[in-house]
Amino acid sequence: MDWQEKRYMVKVCSMYYHDGLTQAEIAKKLGVSRPVISKLLQRAKDEGIVRVYIMEESVRTVELERELEDKFELADAVVIPHNGLSGEMARRAIGQAAAHYISQNLKNVENIGISWGETLAHFVNEFPFLKKGDITVVPLEGGMGIKNVNIHANQLANELAKKLHGNCTYLYAPAIVENEELKQRLMSTQDIQAVLEIARAVDIAIVGIGNPFEDSTLRKVGYIEEQDLRELEKKEVAGDIGFRFFNINGQSINDSLTSKIIGVELEEFKEIKKVICIVEGTHKVDSLLGALRGGFIDILITDEMTASALMSKDTAGL
Repeated sequence: MDWQEKRYMVKVCSMYYHDGLTQAEIAKKLGVSRPVISKLLQRAKDEGIVRVYIMEESVRTVELERELEDKFELADAVVIPHNGLSGEMARRAIGQAAAHYISQNLKNVENIGISWGETLAHFVNEFPFLKKGDITVVPLEGGMGIKNVNIHANQLANELAKKLHGNCTYLYAPAIVENEELKQRLMSTQDIQAVLEIARAVDIAIVGIGNPFEDSTLRKVGYIEEQDLRELEKKEVAGDIGFRFFNINGQSINDSLTSKIIGVELEEFKEIKKVICIVEGTHKVDSLLGALRGGFIDILITDEMTASALMSKDTAGL
């Protein structure tokens, strides 16, 4: 290859890779056919003039995604690079990734169910404005009061519906009521029955995972107290989805709170077409492992450190 030929090839590569021009645009600019440009680009790779690299962090996360999909029979997995993020920044990054993924996968979706929590609040905040007026968003459990209203299922359903230019239904009941008798009275009302019926049949359910013992949102908002934690610990609870508790093997746990919760039952999540779980933090590994073993999740969106810790723990047989 002489100098002139090499120079011409580098010029074509620069226009394609650096300037972002299409092969057709380059062909028109240089007065040649598009197949000529295509052959030049391929020859540049063959000659080593152009080398295409996949960033190392992307390779690792894609490998983790495949491992998670295979190990837990997931329909899909999204793992975002760690990048040294922690706390709110990490939750925001997870929210951004989840918002992008879900916004791109709404074809034929008519109903979306959403749970509650800080991670899901970040997801809704990051969700783009779309014109999907034919979509209805429904809360998967109750949520009323004046404390931490921004993370309640009703509020998140309302905010997500606004961004979709869609519709929203409300579950006018607390997530946890005072006693079982009150729960039965509320559950017998026509409005609550109607909302829960929609919630059980949504096309997509968007949920988070809770760990009641460490950095627990349940404790922060006052839904559970020390005596509740002692009971959950005795029953070997690993985590919860929408206030529904399970152990590390994915078995449902009945406790004093269960009989007072208004929302979709844990086993009912298995009947929903697509359950997307958004979770961040290695302190939730046991909780996530239990949810996966229980078969409550179809799609997982998480961070690299959590995914790595999850695979390590499951491989160890814990």
